[in-house]
Amino acid sequence: MKKLIALAVFLAPATSPAHGLKVDADESLALIAPAKGVQIYECSKNEWAFVAPAADLFDKDGNKIGRHYAGPHWEADDGSKIVGAVKARADAPAEATIPWLLLSAKSVGGTGIFSGVSSVRRVNTAGGAAPRAHCSAAEAGQLVRVPYTADYYFFTRN
Repeated sequence: MKKLIALAVFLAPATSPAHGLKVDADESLALIAPAKGVQIYECSKNEWAFVAPAADLFDKDGNKIGRHYAGPHWEADDGSKIVGAVKARADAPAEATIPWLLLSAKSVGGTGIFSGVSSVRRVNTAGGAAPRAHCSAAEAGQLVRVPYTADYYFFTRN
């Protein structure tokens, strides 16, 4: 089943936003975790500035398996944890939606489902974009939490 999912991801049409978010040839899909949470923004200098994500991660059956938060970090309930750095991004197909990303990852926590992860791909995003309207000086320092969902694909080296 894992190979079929990976094949479907790599055979996506060339016009797909994920087209430019290819992992290295020596990486294989290890886990897909849907996420539900918020993107947090702060009013700073009349603009909404990104602060952090805060989301729960789920397995294919809908059971919570971890969380995603500032860093960006992904932490599994088993104690394994990774931190990522953006390698590539693509605009999401829908407006007012956070972009799709490819991130390099390294382990920064215990042994478990995330300990061998080398790349993370965020796709199928919905929502989460910063408010379009500028914020005012009176709103300086205020936080807004914008709901979002996404699928996180976790890859390991072969």
